[in-house]
Amino acid sequence: MRQPSVHGHVRVWSLPTGPLQENVVLVAGAQGEGFLFDPGDDAERILALIRDSGVTVRGILLTHAHFDHIGAVQPVREALQVPVWLHPADLPLYSMGAASAGRWNLPFIQPEAPDHDIAQDQIFTAGDLTLMARELPGHAPGHVVFLAGTDGENGVVVAGDTLFQGSIGRTDLPGGDHPTLLAGINRELLTLPDATAVYSGHGGATTIGAERRCNPFLR
Repeated sequence: MRQPSVHGHVRVWSLPTGPLQENVVLVAGAQGEGFLFDPGDDAERILALIRDSGVTVRGILLTHAHFDHIGAVQPVREALQVPVWLHPADLPLYSMGAASAGRWNLPFIQPEAPDHDIAQDQIFTAGDLTLMARELPGHAPGHVVFLAGTDGENGVVVAGDTLFQGSIGRTDLPGGDHPTLLAGINRELLTLPDATAVYSGHGGATTIGAERRCNPFLR
C-alpha cells in the first residue's frame, strides 16, 4: 500500500502513471475527504490507490489539459461519480486530447466535457480540506495551481507542470509562453514560505525553498 506524505492535517499521495510518468495526486484532510488531481493514465491503478487510501474523493481537479494529464479522466469520473473542474482557457487543449496523444501513437480515451470551470482564487472544500486555485499560465493557457495550508510550515502546492525539482515546465508547446510562466512562478509560488511542499506533474516532490535556492531556471 502506498503511504501518504503528511503535512499537518493534509495528506498527499503521488502516483506516476502512463508512458510519460505523469503524477496523479490525491490530497485529503484529516476527515478523509479530498480531491484527485490530473488522472493521466492507468485508471485501475488510480482507483486502487483511492480504495487503499480510504479517501472519499469529492471531485477531479485539473491543473491543465495536456493529454498526459487527462487520459484517465473519463473512466475515473465514471467509477467515482464525481464532477470534473478545468480552467476554460484550456478547453481547446482538452478537446484535442486524442489528437495530441495520436501524434505519439499512444492510446487515449477522450473524456467528456468538464462539469465546471476553475477561476482565480476559487476555493474548493472537502471535509476539513480547503484548497485555493491560482492561475499560472505559460506552460498551458489555462494552467492553474492549487494551494493548501500555505500560511505556515505545512503548506502544500499541487503545481502541475509549472515548477519541478530543478526545472520548470516546457513552453515550446502550443499556447506556451516562457516569460509568462516565469512571471507566474515568481508571483504565485516563490512568494510562499520556503517549507511549502511542491507536488509536480512529473518527477519527485520538492519545496519552495529548495527551488528558490537551487533551481537554475529561477536565477
